[in-house]
Amino acid sequence: MSKKTVAILFGGRSSEHEVSRMSATMVINNIPRDKYDVVIVGITKDGQWFLYEGDPALIKDGSWEKSDKKTPAVISPDSKTHGLLVMRESGVETIYLDAVFPELHGKNGEDGTMQGLLELSGIPYVGCDCASSAVCMDKALTNTILEYSGIPQAAFVWFYAADWEKSSEKYIKAIEENLGYPCFVKPANAGSSVGISKCADREELGAAVEKACRHDRKIVIEAGVVGAEVECAVLGNDDDITVSTVGEIVPATEWYDYDAKYNNVESKLYIPARLDDKTIATIKERAAMAYRALGCSGLTRMDFFVRKSDGEVMLNEPNTLPGFTPISMYPKLMATDGIDNAQLVDRLITLAIERMENERISTEKE
Repeated sequence: MSKKTVAILFGGRSSEHEVSRMSATMVINNIPRDKYDVVIVGITKDGQWFLYEGDPALIKDGSWEKSDKKTPAVISPDSKTHGLLVMRESGVETIYLDAVFPELHGKNGEDGTMQGLLELSGIPYVGCDCASSAVCMDKALTNTILEYSGIPQAAFVWFYAADWEKSSEKYIKAIEENLGYPCFVKPANAGSSVGISKCADREELGAAVEKACRHDRKIVIEAGVVGAEVECAVLGNDDDITVSTVGEIVPATEWYDYDAKYNNVESKLYIPARLDDKTIATIKERAAMAYRALGCSGLTRMDFFVRKSDGEVMLNEPNTLPGFTPISMYPKLMATDGIDNAQLVDRLITLAIERMENERISTEKE
């Protein structure tokens, strides 16, 4: 069997650029080389694309950008090209791609923009499709769909930054009447807890909204939930999905923010979660429900709260391109269930190719 050529994308212009580099390093180190030829494509913080042919070890700390082993390159939206255009000094080289593994987090990575480009190109890609990626990235849209689907979650309100500037008192009143304190202020489109603040009173609320507005023009505010924070990994397409063992997070800080996730070694993970069988079953059932309701495919990590007061299982958020760093929960949960990193990477690429092929067959039948 001939090898397939897979491009691994990393970096990007989002605030999660550094996490992307760590995730990509894991994928590069674990992709089965007997099945795949690997093409590495890095995107700088200012949005420049390069084919990187140097030492993958330089990716993690960002020093790959200083290498002379990088060449300007872009993925072509032309489906006949079906690949990468590399701007060599001798001319434009075309590299045909059988699949793309986008290890990109945050804006312009997991929000449907990159997925839209790959849809145009006709290249199979790992993760949710364009529409699902866009919906799951936007917390206001996600929460609205979850509410319609009957999946429990924290009470929420959302508004545009411009509306807050015009009528902040109106929104403050609605928040205090419907959510209360503490509450969490979030940019609608950001990941890894970037731009999120916990507020205990009106003064903190105003400052938190201003902070969130620096990351997005759309703001979501959710009621605080006291209870366990748990996560599970979902893998598969359509009705053929697997929900992993449930893991539990005990943050070293007051809540699981960016620093607690990536910088504080005192945050603890328990796999499996310290919960009873009935609660575990409910988490898995609601993870599968949300996966289908949100149109997910390939993979998604589903984050939940288990409310302390009554044991209610409440969906916090989906993450359609979860981290693949050494401390990331998604690969840890899969490993617990017997799927190691190499098997996981291979399975995700296979799912991407299967989905694109099924979509092609469906289109031909129309």
